[in-house]
Amino acid sequence: MLLTWSGRKSLVNIKAVSTTLVVAVLVIAVVAGVGVYLAIQQLSAPTVAEKPLVIGFSISISGDFAVPGRKQLEGIELWKDWINSKGGIYVKDQNKYYKVELKYYDDKSSKDEVIRLYEKLINEDKVDILLSPYSSTLALTAAGITEKYGRLMVVVGANSDTIFKQGYKNIVGTYTPASKMLTQAIDILLEKVQNPSVAIIFKDDAFAKSVAEGAKAYAEQKGVNVVAFEMYPRDAKDLSPILTKIKGLNVDAILGGGHYEDEVLLVRQAKELGINVKLMSLLVSPSLPAFYDALKETSEGILAPSHWEPQTKPKITYGPTIDEFMTQFRQKWNSEPSYHSAAAFAAGLYITAAIEKAGTLDNAKLRAAFNDLDITTFYGRLKIDPATGNQVGHELVLLQWQGGQKQVVWPREVATAQLIFPKPSW
Repeated sequence: MLLTWSGRKSLVNIKAVSTTLVVAVLVIAVVAGVGVYLAIQQLSAPTVAEKPLVIGFSISISGDFAVPGRKQLEGIELWKDWINSKGGIYVKDQNKYYKVELKYYDDKSSKDEVIRLYEKLINEDKVDILLSPYSSTLALTAAGITEKYGRLMVVVGANSDTIFKQGYKNIVGTYTPASKMLTQAIDILLEKVQNPSVAIIFKDDAFAKSVAEGAKAYAEQKGVNVVAFEMYPRDAKDLSPILTKIKGLNVDAILGGGHYEDEVLLVRQAKELGINVKLMSLLVSPSLPAFYDALKETSEGILAPSHWEPQTKPKITYGPTIDEFMTQFRQKWNSEPSYHSAAAFAAGLYITAAIEKAGTLDNAKLRAAFNDLDITTFYGRLKIDPATGNQVGHELVLLQWQGGQKQVVWPREVATAQLIFPKPSW
């Protein structure tokens, strides 16, 4: 059939109308799609949580552990400032950034206070994540409380092997185990002296015992003659009886100590008694600037293990550089950090990395996330044994006071100065 002109015209009009309708529908669909996309984008954009992420702990602001305790607190405070300046910690399952708040109390270096305070932190304050107090004695006490409630605790400022032999499932370490702390000093002694002899003297607490027992086992394994293995009371005010005994043994080295106050006492009384050995390595105090302030030139040549010194240059995979940490620490505190400060900041980074990996604040899932973490911060490598939570990735360095400065002298590949051996006489 042939179409008339009027018929053709009608057909054209129908086609035009159809095309217009299709275009209109497509425009509406595109606009609607864009609207939906933008709405989804708005819904999926992370927001800032109304409540902060609360990190709870006790710390020794007073009592026997006050000097290193305060340095540890300075590191934690600086990490809080740093992470909050970055917008906080992202928690995936809530799609929120959490600013960090610290909730802490002075435990007065007391186990009884630690028990009371960790019960309070968990049951009354209801903090999200827990850090340990400073010192192995107090951390071991706190771990018993946190384990009772199935709560995660990141252990910082404590490394007694005993803490990690309790079968606890909710602890994560940040320090090299105590049993390894004097092995480097023994290696040096073996290299420098034939058939060396040592006296090991140590405080009656969990940390010092672990160090001393580890040192004794290592020394005997290597053929070193351990001629004295002496423990002194926690509240010792006079170490001269033990030191007098050691003086009569004419040993090549004195190893051991405990914490800041008693180690300073040990050095002062060894000098007063005229005890000169080829090597003296303590545990904690030489890493602190206060050690030199207290002893001045008497500190010359004394060694100590350190979990961190700013001269070391690890290949960082997570967090700020050493220079950034040092600059911010000096600006905030107008002082120099110790390894206690660096480790505390790194513990915060470790928590951040675990939350990012787990995507949640659930403590059980966070503990599991730590098992697979292997990061290197300015403090060094952090990697735990999944079974115990003990730190297996971090390595120690050995420092020595030389001319009023701390120098790293071991291992040689990271040394900033040559070892002074034998130790200068008093």
